[in-house]
Amino acid sequence: MSSFPVLNVGFSNVLFKEKILAILQAESAGAKRLRSEAKEQSRLIDATQGRKTRSVLVMDSGHVVLSAIRPDSLTKRLESSDNSIGLEEEEEE
Repeated sequence: MSSFPVLNVGFSNVLFKEKILAILQAESAGAKRLRSEAKEQSRLIDATQGRKTRSVLVMDSGHVVLSAIRPDSLTKRLESSDNSIGLEEEEEE
């Protein structure tokens, strides 16, 4: 059985690492523009569970994923292959 490297983007939502093109700050102008365009084209995936959006992930399929986890925590998870880094952010409201 082969294992696929995944990134936990919060609340047990995972993405395949090799499919992620970019992780952006949610408040940047570019991320806001990507978010609105993706919503219009039905390519937006909200993985925030109703929490504040902190990160916007751009996928190779053109989909845009919203996460409640900060970009620096997601980056640390990617670099270390440890999906528990920043786990306390999921418990914040």
